[in-house]
Amino acid sequence: MDYSTLAHLRKHDTTWRLLTSPHAPLIISFLFAVFIKPNERSLPFDQASTQLDDYLFHLNDQYGADTFPKSARQYLDDWANGASPYLRKYYVQGRDIPQLDLTPGAEKAVEWLQGLQPRQFVGTESRLMTLYRLLQEIVQEAEQDPALKIAELEKQKAELERQIARIRSGLVEAADPTRIKERWFEAEDTARKLLADFRQVEYNFRTLDQDVRELIATSEKRKGELLDEIFEQQDYIRDSEQGRSFHAFWEFLMSPQRQHALESMTTAALQQEALREVDDRHFLPRIGFFLLEAGEKVFRTNAQLAEQLRKYLADQAWLEDKRILQLIRGIERTAVAMRNAPPDSRQFAVIDQPRLALDLVMERSLFQPKIKTVLAEVRLEEADACVDVQALYNQHWVDEARLRGNIRRLLHEHPQVSLQEVLQYAPLQQGLAELVAYLNLASKDVKALVDEAVEDVLPLGEAGRTVRLPRILFTR
Repeated sequence: MDYSTLAHLRKHDTTWRLLTSPHAPLIISFLFAVFIKPNERSLPFDQASTQLDDYLFHLNDQYGADTFPKSARQYLDDWANGASPYLRKYYVQGRDIPQLDLTPGAEKAVEWLQGLQPRQFVGTESRLMTLYRLLQEIVQEAEQDPALKIAELEKQKAELERQIARIRSGLVEAADPTRIKERWFEAEDTARKLLADFRQVEYNFRTLDQDVRELIATSEKRKGELLDEIFEQQDYIRDSEQGRSFHAFWEFLMSPQRQHALESMTTAALQQEALREVDDRHFLPRIGFFLLEAGEKVFRTNAQLAEQLRKYLADQAWLEDKRILQLIRGIERTAVAMRNAPPDSRQFAVIDQPRLALDLVMERSLFQPKIKTVLAEVRLEEADACVDVQALYNQHWVDEARLRGNIRRLLHEHPQVSLQEVLQYAPLQQGLAELVAYLNLASKDVKALVDEAVEDVLPLGEAGRTVRLPRILFTR
């Protein structure tokens, strides 16, 4: 923590730059409301722009029209650009709308500010017990003397037998509400920090993927030497302490028995009287689903690295293609060099005559005499017609993200739900258009099923109107 290190962090660290930004209240409050609070791993650019537009309108109306003069899209582009961006802007294969996600530095800033808020109480006893338990586990695992290990286990066994004997005699201690609430808050805080760690792990894998792409584009080494260097970097991340910890965590989470046990424990904990008035009762019961969603993004990022290596291995440089490959490599090297200093003007490259101008004799059209236009002398009279233009303003848009969220929430509680159950949980608000949107989601979902043997009657929500359709099932 010397002066030079802190001065460098002050200038380049994303977390520090965000906290000292003049627009930090706007940026952090919006990122918390859109990403952290609902636990969204990523959002489409247009959806984030719409939400920020509403938020800016509310702030300008409250604090003055010129408080935030830029448009929502301009603010999002500013936050996603630069050497240390607060948002990561990227494209998903098959989509032309960019996605936005928090960077690890921005999430650290939000987490640090959350720690400044006053809490209901600080669980000192719970943290002390956690500290004691962790130190005890370290000592037990590091101990190499079998006699000492057996003595410690015998001591724990005797303590358990004394507790069993007390319970059998009828001496059951009443649960301390304060202690239960302490441990609940500590578990919730640990779960939120665990979700935040996933963005850092994903960022590390994505950095490796970017380094590999640049290495392939700029290196003049032979293919074997280059692959050795790439695999060494990949093995370093996988065999690092963070990589081993992540893979061990993922194996633990992928066990169905442990997922069921985690869900059962959170459900049983919420039945306690001490937790009846806890503010957020929905976060921990769904932590397994949140962790699986975050871990899936990490594995998709790692799969991109494997796909890049596969394409590189499949790149056969035949004699007649060498000149083309050299030109492509030159373009890639130029693009990497210009990444941090892009041209100011969009027209930074101009190609003269992109195609040959061919003018064949047979392509010329035959002569056609001009048609003389004759205008009729008709006297126009002003009409008094009343046209109802209200239909032009009755257009509405169905939000498929909201419908997909309804299906996902039910699938978290049940392995399979029908469209009829989804509509019972969230009735149609936009009639037939919303029903058609559900059918469109089912057609795109490879896990959706259609049972032709059973017919469901679905309400349209319009004066008791219904529609009959074969049963549509959504599965996990």
